[in-house]
Formats: sequence, structure tokens, C-alpha cells
Amino acid sequence: MAIVNNIGSMDIAISGLKAQNRQMEIISNNIANARTANTPNGQPYRRLEAVFKTGQGLSGVDLEEIVPDMSDFEKILDPENPAADASGYVSMPNVSLPVEMMNLSTATRMYQANSAVIKRYQQIVETSLELLR
Repeated sequence: MAIVNNIGSMDIAISGLKAQNRQMEIISNNIANARTANTPNGQPYRRLEAVFKTGQGLSGVDLEEIVPDMSDFEKILDPENPAADASGYVSMPNVSLPVEMMNLSTATRMYQANSAVIKRYQQIVETSLELLR
């Protein structure tokens, strides 16, 4: 008799919930720091992005790593700001609020979809138990 490693839809949906929850935390952190021009390292806040990977076979999704977005910082003219350079420009974070809001909306929808799978699975189990009574 062969042993089959059977990953169920619940495991996949739960991994999706965990991954999207972490994604929403990262996006929220980006939004909260969208105007942070001076971090402890002396640079503006650098936007973070989540990199996901699939598990072995069809075992769902995992957060592989969180990487900084290496795009250029936004420059705004503010000569009176103490952080301004010689030309009067201040480097600001590379966070775009419209992009973050779209990403948050997408992550929320994916979270809801995984939640719906779990709810549907629960209904199937409850119906099966009712039939067995």
C-alpha cells in the first residue's frame, strides 16, 4: 500500500490566509511610513515588498522573503527643510499611495477568497455530518 501525501484544500487556503495577512501587514507598514524622510540609517523609508513561493507540490504558498524596493526616492523641493540637499531638494520615500492601496485591495480580495474556501469546506463537513446522523 502506497502512502500518499495528500495536502487538502484547507491547508492551501490556510497558507493563503497567512501569506495575505503578512502581505497586508507589509503594505500597512509602507503606508504608515509614506512620509518618513529620515529613518535611523539616515535615509528615507524604503518601500518593502513580499516575495512568495509555492511549497512542495500543491501545498499552498509561503512568504519567501521581504525585500526592499530599490527604485529611486522621490525628490521634492523644500529648501527650508533641514534634510534638503544643496539644491533644496529633500529625498522622500519611494512609496506610492495609489499603488499601495491597489495592492491592499488585491491582498484583501485574496484573503476573502481563501476565507470563503474555508467557510465552504466547513459547510461541506457539517452537511456530511448531518447526513451521517
